[in-house]
Amino acid sequence: MMEIINILMPNFERLSEEFYECLFQTIIMVLVSGTIAWILGVALGVTLVVTRSGGIMRNRLVFNTLDRCIDVIRSIPFIILMVLLIPLSRFIVGTGSGLEGSFVALVFGTVPFFSRQIEQVLSEVDGGLVEAAQSMGLSPWEIIFSVYLKESIPGITRVTMITFVSFIGITAIAGAIGAGGLGDFAIRYGYQMGYRDMIWLTVIVILLMISIFQFVGNYIIKKTSH
Repeated sequence: MMEIINILMPNFERLSEEFYECLFQTIIMVLVSGTIAWILGVALGVTLVVTRSGGIMRNRLVFNTLDRCIDVIRSIPFIILMVLLIPLSRFIVGTGSGLEGSFVALVFGTVPFFSRQIEQVLSEVDGGLVEAAQSMGLSPWEIIFSVYLKESIPGITRVTMITFVSFIGITAIAGAIGAGGLGDFAIRYGYQMGYRDMIWLTVIVILLMISIFQFVGNYIIKKTSH
């Protein structure tokens, strides 16, 4: 088996240790930044839906503020946003570079896009269900969890899968501030040094990660769809 790997990927044995380190860095970015971005994205998406005109907790000030902020952040290219957020990263995590320094930028680069998708999914919830819940005396928080979120599990899972693919892409850009990861590995060895086998190895591993995530997501959608 190792002989076949050495033939197909002659540079792997020499770079395997660094490859595994970059794979670990990507996994950490996904687990830490991805989890935080998912929670914030869902929270902001819910807030946008319930505070808009006609929402169960309508608040024009909150809605307009969030709506404008999300649009502004979404319009900034990630590489520029990453540089702008270096002072904030230093304040929050103590550094503006490296793996830890990438967390803040990855969250800010993902949340606006994801929250808009969550807003769209929650907007498709049958208004009759919301009205029925209100007539039964459910509080706004009970409606959020028992109607909006519960009924939107398949949709939330679907947009999470879409965002995950985009998130993996921006982790490669995060390598520009020394965050490492598979994207940085592919750029340094695959592009700059011309090791084509390392590019293919990186692509295969990323496709495998995405495939596993999509398999789990499709399973959840299948089990929760009415």
